[in-house]
Amino acid sequence: MGEKEVNNSRKNVQMEEKNKRPRINLPALRGFISQFPGKFQRHLKSRFKRPTETEGSNREMFRLKDAKVSLEKQMQAWRKNPVWDDDQPPSIEVAVPKGSLCQLNVKTNVGLPPDAIYNIVIDPDNRRVFKNIKEVLSRKVLLDEGSRQIVDLEQAAIWRFLWWSGTISVHVLVDQNREDYSMKFKQIKPGFMKRFEGSWKVEPILLDEKLCHPFKPKTLSEYMSCTQCNGRIASKVTLQQLVEPAIVPPPPISWYLRGITSRTVEMLINDLVEEAARIKGVSGTDLVTTNQNLDQVLTDEIQTLDIKERWALRRRKSRRNM
Repeated sequence: MGEKEVNNSRKNVQMEEKNKRPRINLPALRGFISQFPGKFQRHLKSRFKRPTETEGSNREMFRLKDAKVSLEKQMQAWRKNPVWDDDQPPSIEVAVPKGSLCQLNVKTNVGLPPDAIYNIVIDPDNRRVFKNIKEVLSRKVLLDEGSRQIVDLEQAAIWRFLWWSGTISVHVLVDQNREDYSMKFKQIKPGFMKRFEGSWKVEPILLDEKLCHPFKPKTLSEYMSCTQCNGRIASKVTLQQLVEPAIVPPPPISWYLRGITSRTVEMLINDLVEEAARIKGVSGTDLVTTNQNLDQVLTDEIQTLDIKERWALRRRKSRRNM
């Protein structure tokens, strides 16, 4: 009898505890589970996709960079007002790291939008623009992700310095990315050159920002809007290049080779500026230095050692031909 009473009391206690426990509302639980994915997704969007002021500006610039109509609008602004007399010569800094011939850091402003400049730089047929490219020996696209490509490129390049000239084969791996208007190149196989590498970078310059006063545009779309599509966008072009031959010769030979490299890069920038003028129709084909008169131009510049004087000389000759 005693055992039965104990068992009954235990059952009663268990029943009371069970009745005290909160009951699960199954319909409410089903509703919560069904709504959870949507709520969780909205939470993620608000948490991770809410742009800051800077991020919003970058995203807007990114959309404009990839829209062809945006480039056409920018070109229309240049066609309306193609003259931009930027007399500043390119800035060329030459450093000599240990074990290398030279490291060049070139900066210049060019009167075309970044998209247009980038089109020139990565054009497979840009030897028509850059006269130091004699021939494209081979070109193979190894990776194509739309805005980014990796290219295996081999070219025959022309070099000139004072009375000497010649050609050299350059075989590089090119990583070009339109998202940030960058291009990196690096020599594939060492030969005469132990290291040959560098990069291009193009950034926008808002030339007519004063038309937006007192409003200060934070994106390219705001700039085009506040200038009523009359605002011109130029480009800040940066070229960095490291040259390290297999054997670094002693002076004065190393001085001559350094001069060849510096002058070749300067000619490269000059060709880019002239192509920009041709595209805008500033002076037609008269401004472009052809291969026939290139030697004459270089001859005139032999005694002009300062880059600012050489740049002014080219400007004067260009204006005579206009």
